[in-house]
This record gives sequence, C-alpha cells and structure tokens, in this order.
Amino acid sequence: MFDRLFVLSQYIIPQLAISRLAGKLADNDSMPALKNRVIKWFIGRYGVNMNEAADPDPESYASFNAFFTRALKPGARVIEGDHRVFACPVDGAISQLGQISNDRIFQAKGQSFGLTELLGGDEERAAPFAEGEFTTIYLSPKDYHRIHMPMAGRLREMVYVPGKLFSVNPVTADQVPNLFARNERVACIFDTDAGPMALVLVGAMIVGSVETTWAGVVAPNQDSVSHWQYQGEEAISFNKGEEMGRFRLGSTVIAIMPKGAVSWNPEQTAGKTVRLGEAFGQLG
Repeated sequence: MFDRLFVLSQYIIPQLAISRLAGKLADNDSMPALKNRVIKWFIGRYGVNMNEAADPDPESYASFNAFFTRALKPGARVIEGDHRVFACPVDGAISQLGQISNDRIFQAKGQSFGLTELLGGDEERAAPFAEGEFTTIYLSPKDYHRIHMPMAGRLREMVYVPGKLFSVNPVTADQVPNLFARNERVACIFDTDAGPMALVLVGAMIVGSVETTWAGVVAPNQDSVSHWQYQGEEAISFNKGEEMGRFRLGSTVIAIMPKGAVSWNPEQTAGKTVRLGEAFGQLG
C-alpha cells in the first residue's frame, strides 16, 4: 500500500519545481552549519563510505552538491580489462539488461520503454541500436555519482530531452509505464571501435541537474529537445575509464550498444550490485 501511494503521489506533486528547488538548495554555500548537519545526516542515513573519498572530511565541502559529486581516492576503483572489455560505467545496481526488441527496452515485469523515444524521437539516431544490447544501472543515494567511459570513444552527439521527473528507484520502475523515456534525460552518442555507443543519463525526482565534462550543466530548464553535434576539431575523444559526466543528486544510466557488439558477462544480472570499472561485458 505504501509503495502504491508513493508512486501515485508523484503524479500529483509539482516534480519540476520541487527538483529545481532541491538543486538550488544543494548548491547553496551560504549556510555552512546547516550544510554540515545535512551532510552528516545523509552519510549516517545512507551508509556513505567516506573512506573512499578523495577528501574524507564532510565539513570540507562547500555545498551539499560538492559532497554528493565527490571524487574518489586514486586507486579506489580499478578499470578492468583491455580494449575488448566493456567496463561498468558507474557504481550502482543493475535494474535490467538484455536485448532490445522491436524498439522496446525491458524496464520491469509488464513494463518497457521505447528506444527511439529514449534517444529523442529521431529514428535515424536510434537505427544503429535496433535489436541491440542494453543495461540500465540505478545509482542509489550512497553511491559514487560520477559516470565514466566503459570503453574508449569519440563524442559524436549530445541530445537533451525534456520530460517528467519521476523517481527511478525499483518501486517506481515496477509501476510507472515508459519511465525512462518519460523522464528528463541527456543522451550522449559516441563512436567506438565496437560501433556506436549511447550513454543516457536519466534525471529523476530531486535531481538538481545532469552535467557532462565538456558542457557542464546541460539545459535543465528547456522545454524542447535540443541536440549538439561534435565534428572535426569539436569532437572530443575519451579514454576508457575517463569521467564523462555526473549527477547532482542521483539517478540512472542506460548504456546501449548495437546488435552483436557486446555480450554481457553471465554474472551480471538484474539486482546485482556493481562497481565502477569492473568487467561488465566482452566486446564482439
């Protein structure tokens, strides 16, 4: 009953206004005493491991968002494998993974969402990923919230898609149809040695904004689809394991590859906790 009420409440409350206000408060650096109390509460409530942080002192962060997007100590995560290994791009838990079928991506029992819609509604953009492979990884509040490249790649395109801001936790994923193609999101398309790769950063309730390392905060107040092309000197190359973005308050990452480009490792299954850099799949 509580889960049902939680989901229903999200249809009623002003998602955007609440989330943008939360983002502004999380960026505020003018009330250090309050900020310190909130951070310490958050660490205790969610079991954040500050021993892994580059700066383990909770009071040293200028704002809550600075704490939330904290860097890790060098060596805290190992990027496994050579260029033939698809590394996990984030800390989190696998929501689902598998093959795309008839432009639909499995979300939960009885629920799915559209590939083309997820990528901004452009059929040409989605075509290379038809019948391809996907994985959806949920980042919980305690997780490290920077996103890293699972393989080397060259940025081709970024697409901002406005939308709702439902929570993306497992309860909501089970009950809200088309969830990840309804929420605000940023889709980044890369060219790699294994073919095109899409990393989709999905916004959610209370997520202040999504950032990329090349564009900063990406269009959090626009009401239409926007896209940016990166060609010639504007194209940006990334090494495997290099940071490409972050969530200012957490959410979900969806990685998409063409058909036959990757085989997910058998131990990677829905519900499994994963860590940045671990071997996630083998490239074809």
